[in-house]
Amino acid sequence: MYPLSWIEISRKNLVGNVSQIKKFLGKKKIAAVIKANAYGHGQNEVARILEDYVDYFQVDDLLELEKLREVTKKPTFVFGYVAKQNLREAVMLDGILGMYDIERTILLDQLGKKLNKKVNVHIKIDTGLGRQGILLENVDKYIRKIRSLKNIKVEGIYSHFANIEDTTDFTHAQKQMDTFKIAVKYFERAGYKSLTKHMSATSGVLVYEASHKYFDMVRVGIGLYGLWPSEDLKGRYMDKINLKPVMTWHSRVAQVKKVPKGFPIGYGLTYITPSEKIVAIIPQGYSDGYRRLLSNAGQVLIKGKRCKVLGRVAMNMFTVDVSRIKDVKADDDVVLLGKQGSEEITAEEIALKTGTINYEVVSTINPLLPRIMAQPSPAS
Repeated sequence: MYPLSWIEISRKNLVGNVSQIKKFLGKKKIAAVIKANAYGHGQNEVARILEDYVDYFQVDDLLELEKLREVTKKPTFVFGYVAKQNLREAVMLDGILGMYDIERTILLDQLGKKLNKKVNVHIKIDTGLGRQGILLENVDKYIRKIRSLKNIKVEGIYSHFANIEDTTDFTHAQKQMDTFKIAVKYFERAGYKSLTKHMSATSGVLVYEASHKYFDMVRVGIGLYGLWPSEDLKGRYMDKINLKPVMTWHSRVAQVKKVPKGFPIGYGLTYITPSEKIVAIIPQGYSDGYRRLLSNAGQVLIKGKRCKVLGRVAMNMFTVDVSRIKDVKADDDVVLLGKQGSEEITAEEIALKTGTINYEVVSTINPLLPRIMAQPSPAS
């Protein structure tokens, strides 16, 4: 099939980003976060590449784990919600589950007994993010309840920073670390020794991990894909770690035509041509993840030049101005995100125009679009 749109993944950049992160970190273990279709990059495509470069994978739910097991048996964390009816399947697929309440932990122990299997878990502590996790004041009570569970193996303990990617005030982050360390001591006093401790995603890797030896592992997501958690962290660390975007989003020109002055473009008549224009129709839209907020605001690359979006982005197509580009024709390559020639449309640029963050820009690209490995150039 001749695709009208596809996501090109650079193996070279993905592996390069992992290598950069390892060099920056030292000898800590890495869990590659490939939830949300590997932040839109293609879960199993990314997993195949990273198989030999990381220690663990991390997904969010059972469906992601099921899909992942089609390509790898690597130890995998499942840190989102798993319904009690699905716990058995998650255990049978060797998912390492995050535990955050006593009821679910007891259910998992009972399941382990039925399966004659020790179930590996990591305990999540809510240190001040306000999502899943056990509050510090309930840790002792939780430990007393689980000490008698014979079919649960507590391998690790973890938390998650709430606010270190876009601030230089680490007061809350330090409070979270202090709370976490107290929780770890409770577990250690109860006989849970040598627990794997982890708290940092990419932002924590940059801010804390290189200078703190307390944690054993990191959970790296956005940085794997060559994107920065914030512009602030990019400004402070880009000279220390060289991250390169992994994704390029391609489409093709569907039609080129000349329209007269005073001609409406798109739904709602939000753009009327001020003069005669040559326009190109791009067969992508908000159902593909090209956001409607880019109406009359976004740009794409054709023949290495920027072309402005005219009118509203529709469900399956939008229009761009190619009046100043010579010889544009149907089937020409269009880049919606990524580099073409010397120009580049970044996830950060799109995020700024749509009032969101780069995480959302890439992770909401339609998973049905094919993910294709970039072909290395002869020079590489």
